[in-house]
Amino acid sequence: MTTIMEGPLAFGFPAGCLASKYDDWAFYRNQFQLIAGGCKGIDILCVEDEVSWLIEVKDYRHHRRTKTIDIADELAIKVRDTLAGLATAAKVANDVDECRLARQSLAKKRRWRVVLHLEQPAIPSKLRPKAINTANLLLKLRTRKLKAVDAHPIVCDRANLHSRIPWTVQ
Repeated sequence: MTTIMEGPLAFGFPAGCLASKYDDWAFYRNQFQLIAGGCKGIDILCVEDEVSWLIEVKDYRHHRRTKTIDIADELAIKVRDTLAGLATAAKVANDVDECRLARQSLAKKRRWRVVLHLEQPAIPSKLRPKAINTANLLLKLRTRKLKAVDAHPIVCDRANLHSRIPWTVQ
């Protein structure tokens, strides 16, 4: 089992999954991130069976969202930039493992799945209300933002992991 920490959250990937923190890749940090005035990257890449998972993690349990960009737009930009980064890494990444995982993620038989792991305050309050309406967010992602990549993106949290997701979160 591979464990990847994203902030206080531990993502546990079973033996059949190849998982990596994409935004920590040397290729992304040292070469790709500065292209065209700056590229964004998703948090975790997971290659499993016939699916390449792009996983973005947002944890607002202790600090509210302060970015002015809409979260659907932010996710769409990260997905777009990550796909471009993976295509480039598959050809020119210096790190052999990063190059191999990029190539595997782009294999013809694999399809893309996008997951936004979104933790919000468990008990809404006046100070920390649910900042993001997940139903509205999913509608935006499905119909306008990610339809060409994944027509059925997933928004989940620790308590509500989608049945198709092969990893655990603690």
